[in-house]
Amino acid sequence: MRIYYGRVAVCVLLCSGIMSAKKVLLPAYVVQARTARVLIDPNAGTPAENPLANLTAQDNVEKALMKWGRLRPVMEAASADLVIMIRTGNGKIVRPTIGGLPTNDRPVVVQSTDSGIRLGGKKGQPPSETQSAPQDTAPSPKIEMGQAEDSFLVYDAKVTNFLESAPVWRFTGKKALRSPGVPAVAEFRKAIDEAEKQLKQKP
Repeated sequence: MRIYYGRVAVCVLLCSGIMSAKKVLLPAYVVQARTARVLIDPNAGTPAENPLANLTAQDNVEKALMKWGRLRPVMEAASADLVIMIRTGNGKIVRPTIGGLPTNDRPVVVQSTDSGIRLGGKKGQPPSETQSAPQDTAPSPKIEMGQAEDSFLVYDAKVTNFLESAPVWRFTGKKALRSPGVPAVAEFRKAIDEAEKQLKQKP
């Protein structure tokens, strides 16, 4: 009986080793991407306890991307390779929010970075890209459930109605969108670096 269990244990270890060696890699288009739009989840209400939470997180992620230097934040859909959808959490499953407020309507962006100042603008955006229907037309109190931690989801910007597709990469965690570290960007950077190395090793 001991010999049987020992063989089972060896098989489990071997199988787990094979599974870990065949980790799902990021697609080549993610590794090759050079621009990204950072958007607030259109289904997220404005946090009642901190109305600027999502806007601050959006700013944190964009600055972290600029500091990284690989992905340049853009505001126009046509010039984006990836879409990064962010949403903050407060550590609680139930959260009071304010619905009906615009989330992704920034006409101009002015951000100070270590290397200078970033100025950005856009001419407009198709409502179907970042808004889910139907939308409330007036601010109203809401209760959101299920979003306890910060989330960072990556989509292919070239896919029409990308919100209806599954994200190609995701990261959730407590304070994942907080500055100065912005752990979500740091983990995404690691994922891209690892995928790039493994792609280079392929014949």
